[in-house]
Amino acid sequence: MTPTLVRQHRTHTGAHPRVDRDARARDWSEIQERMLVPLYEAVYERLEVGPGTRLLGLGCGSGLALLMAAARGATLTGVETTHPERLALARQRLQAEPPGPHARVDARLLDGPPQDAVGPRTPPYDLVTAFDLVGCAGGDPERLAGLLSAALPLAEHGTAVVLTGWGPPERCATSAVLRVAVELADPLPGGTGSRHTSRRDDLEDIARRAGLRPDGSGRVACPFGYADTDSAVRGLLSTGLFDAAVAATDPAQVDKELTEALHPHRRPDGTVWMPNVFRYLIARVP
Repeated sequence: MTPTLVRQHRTHTGAHPRVDRDARARDWSEIQERMLVPLYEAVYERLEVGPGTRLLGLGCGSGLALLMAAARGATLTGVETTHPERLALARQRLQAEPPGPHARVDARLLDGPPQDAVGPRTPPYDLVTAFDLVGCAGGDPERLAGLLSAALPLAEHGTAVVLTGWGPPERCATSAVLRVAVELADPLPGGTGSRHTSRRDDLEDIARRAGLRPDGSGRVACPFGYADTDSAVRGLLSTGLFDAAVAATDPAQVDKELTEALHPHRRPDGTVWMPNVFRYLIARVP
């Protein structure tokens, strides 16, 4: 599967709180999440996900990665603790028509910690995924390491655990745009912002901190393509990376500066295109 330009969606109307989380979840599901399809595909292809795979998805969000695994015949459990609005959309997705030749989607979705994903009759998982991108103003390494540590008792010896992150900033056009989030959230001179920045061995460090053994990695091109600037702004805001900036300033200022940062990536036909390279790490449960 390849990324496609996203059609413009109508702006949500009505009274909004400072951050309308339901609208943001829809924008994530309809606009932004599909940009990660090449990453999901590369991981599933390398690990030969298919019938018989028992997959535990940490931070499953609105469920696109789970849906793609279901199309391959995997048995799924997704847990989501920070985005209940996205989890509600995942439930809708996975209850709809099966995405492939399989008769039904075998999936459980849980609003809770990884420990909730096991029961007296639950067999050990043989694949754990954490598609929360680390680096480039995103991800929380401490929280992710804690989630992975909690998931280890649920998996078999040698189980593959997948971590993902942004590639080098010079190969991620979106990294310059995301700097707006950090600068607006922490505008004081010398401020460092509250977000983690990329380092070459981030994923390996998180894996070792969680008690995992790194066992291979790969890089995947994941360009971000949008039908217009409005769709790009809404898609990037849906990541949650700009929420601190909105709280520190106001939505109009964030929209304005984000639009300006996107200008170099706007093509003559009005579309927005930003090439990126993401990295994945395969680690093993000892």
